[in-house]
Order: sequence, then structure tokens, then C-alpha cells
Amino acid sequence: MLVFIDNVVTNPNPAEYMSVLELMTKGGIVMIPILLFSMISVYVFIDKLIYVIKNAKTENSFSQRFLKELSDGRKDQALLMCKHNNSTGRVFESALLKMGKPVQEIEDVMESSANIEISKMERHTGYLGIIAGIAPMLGFIGTISGVIKIFYNISLSDNISIGLIADGLYQKMICSATGLIVGVVAYIFYHYLQMRIDNYSTKLQENVLVFINSI
Repeated sequence: MLVFIDNVVTNPNPAEYMSVLELMTKGGIVMIPILLFSMISVYVFIDKLIYVIKNAKTENSFSQRFLKELSDGRKDQALLMCKHNNSTGRVFESALLKMGKPVQEIEDVMESSANIEISKMERHTGYLGIIAGIAPMLGFIGTISGVIKIFYNISLSDNISIGLIADGLYQKMICSATGLIVGVVAYIFYHYLQMRIDNYSTKLQENVLVFINSI
């Protein structure tokens, strides 16, 4: 509601102009770990996404080119290919060191190397899953503790005021809303990274299978 006094527009309800930061501070002390979790989830997501993008690049028909270099006797060139292909290259480099050994031994070492590379990509992504589960719970805890405090104060003052209840309740609901948002974002981050890692894992297995079948 706007009030005009001497051609000046004033607003009797300053809460309408409350900033986001001010709104967050009204959520209570539980907001601190929730906001901390939000920063951790963003950091982990960006860090792992950069790592996955950098290491999951695989040249088309990498295994065929690798086999051609070996069949032409250019082992040094094949090794150079491995050096330029990050995770996939490291897997094939492990096979290159075992050339001349039984096929089963080569396959085993490539499988072990592939598992290590996938594990490196998945490292720390578990934190996103933990945050996705804990952040909403913290939000609910903050809201419930706030509601308990509201009704405790009412019991002491013996004053049931809708304004008093609503004012305190909306502040505490901020915890639940923020916790849910942080949890949902962390959940999306986690599954997006897993999707990219799974896609890379499938491509890597295809290249390894072509190579093993060819030798």
C-alpha cells in the first residue's frame, strides 16, 4: 500500500524491500551450513566438470589408428598418440607396455587401468550426493526448531497473535526452502557428472573391445 504525503511516495511496509541477504540472515544459524554446502557443491561440480571435459576427450576411431601404428612398426608414434589422449591414452599406454604378452593379460591390465581412470573422474562426486541428502534435512531441522521456539514464546506470553506466528514462521520456512534448493541443485550436479562419466566409460569400453578383438 502506497501513501502520498506532500507529493512524496512512501511505503509503510519496509519488509517488501527486504534484500535476499537480509532474508537469508533471518533463517537462523542453520543457514550457515546450508550456504556452506551450496558453495562446496558449486566448487566440486566445476572442478570435476573441468577434469572430466579435459580427460574424457577421445579421438574418433582411436583404437583403429592405434592398431595401425603398431602394425606399421611405429611404436613410438603409438606411444605419442597415447600421450595426447589423456585418460583413453593412459589405458592404451598400459596395453602398449604389455605387448607381446598373452591377450588375457593385456585385457586385464587395460581393464584395471580403465577402472582407475573412471575412479579418478568419480572422486569427490560423492560429496554432491551427500549434500543432496543432508541440505534439505538441515532446512527442515531449522524450520522445526524455529516453530518450536515460536510456540514456546507464545506459551510464555499467553498471546496468540496471527501476526506473531506468521512473522516467525515465514522466517523459519526460509531454512526449508534454501535447504531444498541446495539439495536439488547438488542432486542435478551429481547426476549430470555421472551421466558424462558413464558416456565416456561406454566409449572407452568400445575402443578397448575393438583393440582386444583385433590382436
